[in-house]
Amino acid sequence: MIDVLLADDQELVRTGFRMILESEPGIKVVGEATTGREALTLSARLRPAVVLMDIRMPELDGLQATRELTARNLAPRVVILTTFDLDEYVFEALHSGASGFLLKTAPADQLLAAVRIAAAGDALLSPPITRRLIEHYAQQTRTPAPDQQRRLDQLTARELDVLKLVARGLSNQEIAQALVLATTTVKSHVASLLAKLGARDRTQLVILAYETGLIQPGAQ
Repeated sequence: MIDVLLADDQELVRTGFRMILESEPGIKVVGEATTGREALTLSARLRPAVVLMDIRMPELDGLQATRELTARNLAPRVVILTTFDLDEYVFEALHSGASGFLLKTAPADQLLAAVRIAAAGDALLSPPITRRLIEHYAQQTRTPAPDQQRRLDQLTARELDVLKLVARGLSNQEIAQALVLATTTVKSHVASLLAKLGARDRTQLVILAYETGLIQPGAQ
């Protein structure tokens, strides 16, 4: 069972999401928060696997709430809810530890998929807009920090190949086909990348790849 916490100050949005999520076997909405501060409190008490987090909320906005949530031990996966597909705050949320983002206008199947993907720790580049957003903001980055470069230096050539394809939004199966590897081997490489790079999930791998210049914005 995937426990979900809804954090949005609009009752109609929460109600709609609750109806969709609870119509799906294996997903349960365990609580609803109307402010970022309440989201932190309820998350600590209810221990959801996934938090659907609005960006604009009273008391504490979704960005700060995400930073505080993902810094905790046994942190839930956070999926940012946004009204605009190019919200300037989305990249900051991803950088702060969110596992991805979802438009509030997304159809029901995308909402359900986002929750399952996030719960599995396998978030990311499914909506094409996500990649465009990351590439747009990655252009503003500078020389990678020394610790980032050191972590890249410890990767094998094959791990670098896998990281580049993860950053381009390919699934494990697609990476396996591209590199002529077994899917289980790709999964092992991804697990190694997460450990070596200190990343929580694929989202963080993508951001790191762009920030360090391993992948150049717009590269195919």
